[in-house]
Amino acid sequence: MSQTKLPAIAQGTKRRSRIRRLGLRDLPLDAVDLAKYLIGKTLVHDLPKVRLSGRIVETEAYLEGDAAAHSFRGMTPRNRSLFLERGHAYVYFCYGAHYMLNVAAGAAGIGTGVLIRAVEPIEGIEQMKRWRHTDRLLDLARGPGRVAAAFKIGKPLDGENLCGDGNLWLGSAAKPAGPIGESVRIGITKDAHRVLRFYERENPFVSGPKRLNA
Repeated sequence: MSQTKLPAIAQGTKRRSRIRRLGLRDLPLDAVDLAKYLIGKTLVHDLPKVRLSGRIVETEAYLEGDAAAHSFRGMTPRNRSLFLERGHAYVYFCYGAHYMLNVAAGAAGIGTGVLIRAVEPIEGIEQMKRWRHTDRLLDLARGPGRVAAAFKIGKPLDGENLCGDGNLWLGSAAKPAGPIGESVRIGITKDAHRVLRFYERENPFVSGPKRLNA
């Protein structure tokens, strides 16, 4: 890690970051607008002995009528949280290996959402390292499966109101977001041509191949 220049905010801190909880009215209704809005905002999971927090630096939008969206064929017991009002968590198990965190978008019943693809850790870094079984800071939450593992997010948090007073929540930006880049989404085969992935340019915590991060 000594060879990589990291953003100052990711060096860890003993103080709790001064951020406020986002309210429902803060969140844009449109999924694309929400995906862009969440760049630079804070993901927080308050646990009994530690606060886990970090800056959201990469997202993907999944839209109505989108063949790559879990809602494409309608509501099921597995995806029903995706059809909740915007700001609720949709957590699902992927490839039999890890969980992923999405934020429901739009009005209730629509089924659009935003996948949280990468987070720049701020607080609880040592705990994240233990859960992720790595000391490499850059890899703690770079990729959606790693985000869920680092932030201890599993199926019990499916349907959580991220704009409520629960332990998993969305917060205001700890620092302003830099320029936002966009590209096609990663790891999908349907509607793969759509430019619906958004990321903070030049942030080393962003996932994906370099050709998509210019």
